[in-house]
Amino acid sequence: MVHEGCYAFLTAAFIKWSHACFILSVARTETHQPGRSTVTPTTLLHRLTRWERLNFLLTNRIPRRWATLFMGRFSRIRHPWIKKPCMGLWQFFAGDLRLEEAEKTEFDSMHDCFVRALRPGMRPLDPDPARLVSPCDGIIGAMGETNGTQVFQAKGYPYDLAELLGDDTLAERYRNGSFLTLRITASMYHRFHAPDACQLHQIRYISGDTWNVNPVALKRVEKLFCRNERAILELHLPPAKTGDEPASILLVPVAAILVASIRLYALEYPLNLRYEGANHIPCSTQYERGEEMGYFEQGSTIIVLTGPELTLHPALQEGQTIHMGEPVLNR
Repeated sequence: MVHEGCYAFLTAAFIKWSHACFILSVARTETHQPGRSTVTPTTLLHRLTRWERLNFLLTNRIPRRWATLFMGRFSRIRHPWIKKPCMGLWQFFAGDLRLEEAEKTEFDSMHDCFVRALRPGMRPLDPDPARLVSPCDGIIGAMGETNGTQVFQAKGYPYDLAELLGDDTLAERYRNGSFLTLRITASMYHRFHAPDACQLHQIRYISGDTWNVNPVALKRVEKLFCRNERAILELHLPPAKTGDEPASILLVPVAAILVASIRLYALEYPLNLRYEGANHIPCSTQYERGEEMGYFEQGSTIIVLTGPELTLHPALQEGQTIHMGEPVLNR
């Protein structure tokens, strides 16, 4: 086991190091060629990530489990000789890391930055009670009406709710509803919140793999969300008005490579690759609209599922970046 862990670390470190060296060397070459616009390592990184084979190789063809376990420990190192260079590289290559909204701007470790809180007022809630708000910041990767119990991880790549949820009966309750996939990138705000006043009675945990959940992987790994580690939260909503039937929605936080740890405040322990407890975890937690529910420890995906009584907000579009508190569902 020790040898496998060392191999995972060395493999991941070599790939990341060679990736960075290649980017920097090509950047220097292109920058000094006459007649061409200046190419920085950051812009070149974005170009390289468009090369799907290279992107998939660098972000998936490593020992995913061991790399993820290593990152969970490495990101918590507080020593300034480790923390400062890693934070600098992360900010350099992420490109869009914005910390001006954070409650604090000095962090003890990378993990401390990953799970940062925001200053009050940074994510105002839509005031219309007939709308449910986004539980997180994210990019809309896929959305639409559920065809029976079939949804899509990307265009042309379907999967069935029963496979995602591990429960045929639960899947049937969300037949012919709507789905919304929100991808949280590594630089985004990683905490997620209640989309409306609701109750959580049970958490279902399904152990799994840690494939990357970026668009390249979603077009190469069939039923990816059904393979990865995930939690299933069924939120029971009060009636919108007297006489209405109560509704419910599902939030499915899906883990990914380097981020197989989901922290829910309703539990006293995290759900991660080391978890060996029950798959069905009873709890009784009441949330107010917009109340914080938990966080990912780097970045990943939340899938929102509804029954036919709720519909997607008409202004939503695939590829759109959305913030927690903005409307996503209509009653």
